[in-house]
Amino acid sequence: MTRYLFCALLTLSLAEGAQGIDGRWAGNIDVLGQRLEITVVFEAAATRGTIDIPVQGAMGISLQNVSYRPPVVHFEIPGIAVAVLEGQLDGDTIVGSFTQSGIAGSFELARAGQAVESAEKADPPPYLEREVEFFNGNVRLAGTLTLPTAGGPFPAVILITGSGPQNRDQELFGFRPFRLMADHLTRHGVAVLRYDDRGVGGSTGSVPESTSLDFAGDVVAAASLLAERDDIDARRIGAIGHSEGGVVAPMAAASGQLGFIILLAGSALPGEDILYAQGQLIMQANGATLQQLEEQKSIQQMMFQATRSNAGWEAVSEGVAAQIRRSLDDLPEEQRQAIVDVEAYVNQQVQSQLFQVQTPWFRAFLDYDPRPALEALNIPVLALFGELDLQVPAESNARAMRQAFEASGHENFRIEILTGANHLFQTAQTGSPSEYPDLDKSFVPELLPMLTRWILSQ
Repeated sequence: MTRYLFCALLTLSLAEGAQGIDGRWAGNIDVLGQRLEITVVFEAAATRGTIDIPVQGAMGISLQNVSYRPPVVHFEIPGIAVAVLEGQLDGDTIVGSFTQSGIAGSFELARAGQAVESAEKADPPPYLEREVEFFNGNVRLAGTLTLPTAGGPFPAVILITGSGPQNRDQELFGFRPFRLMADHLTRHGVAVLRYDDRGVGGSTGSVPESTSLDFAGDVVAAASLLAERDDIDARRIGAIGHSEGGVVAPMAAASGQLGFIILLAGSALPGEDILYAQGQLIMQANGATLQQLEEQKSIQQMMFQATRSNAGWEAVSEGVAAQIRRSLDDLPEEQRQAIVDVEAYVNQQVQSQLFQVQTPWFRAFLDYDPRPALEALNIPVLALFGELDLQVPAESNARAMRQAFEASGHENFRIEILTGANHLFQTAQTGSPSEYPDLDKSFVPELLPMLTRWILSQ
């Protein structure tokens, strides 16, 4: 459920090339022993631009204060952390140094040619794609609606992302699960609407300043948009929610506008329970000692108490800082050497963690119990969990969900745990998020056929 957003200030020193700098640049940042792929697009004589950092789920982030004073280019990404990149243009390649919050690294960018753009447009899919927008109050949501070409009106599903700001493909570590899902379902006769989260891409608003209830309102607005279309069967509009989206979907179903829902790794336990469990399981998978596990639980307890009381933040800050300093001893030598200013690094990490737990979204999520909303459902439900999911543990959440349905007398539900699947429903080894960048960018084989069969059976 956790997502990473690379918010930074970047400055590039470039020698002017014959083609100028407008256009698409692709490459990597190498830092802390990791390689982050990035894409930078300059526009309007380098007065504006965007950056994509797929490994951290940051796509189409608008740059601020973009300027080009040959040979220097300057652009900024607002956020807690500040990163600086300075390089030199050599032909169509930019190579330079990277620094952020006391961390040093390097970067390299290469001009992306027209062949790349053409390749992306090759082989159009055998269905229609329409850019759409809809509103929830004053929040504009921008998305893509994929439609089969014949045989309508069609059943339709709305895709609901997990926690954190994500684009319409729910892109993470180069994996685009919602794009794959939309493609497969639409090829099999189901229209699919996927949209950018609040504050991402073409959507307005803010995820951290919103709550799951706000996101449920976005889903209801999406359902209203679909119901107004002649090519959509308004009686057969459903939703697929992943992770937090699996919490949002039952909330949205209370509107009466959804005919069915699919919950993918949707939690059925209070937010606090989920956060404790995932903290312990992920650290165990990464080789944490018993002392480290106990320390993690203690820090979380302090954070949650401070979140509820809005007091004691100084003690939380000190505890988190001490934990981070101790963790530096466990880093590989290459990563330790990359941290040239330890205090700057520690301070940035503390600020980032405290910012997350002080947002309206976190305050609401911490105490939310999904079970009453599950018990109130009276529409068909398919709930799938990954056996190796360390973020929404399969056994405990599947059991709680089944108990909620049985308590309410709901009979039209199906709950399954998919063998070998992680939180993203990829084939995994341990299920740890640390594996995500290296896994195949595909689902476990049975997922998409199972979704398709179940939807069409409704």
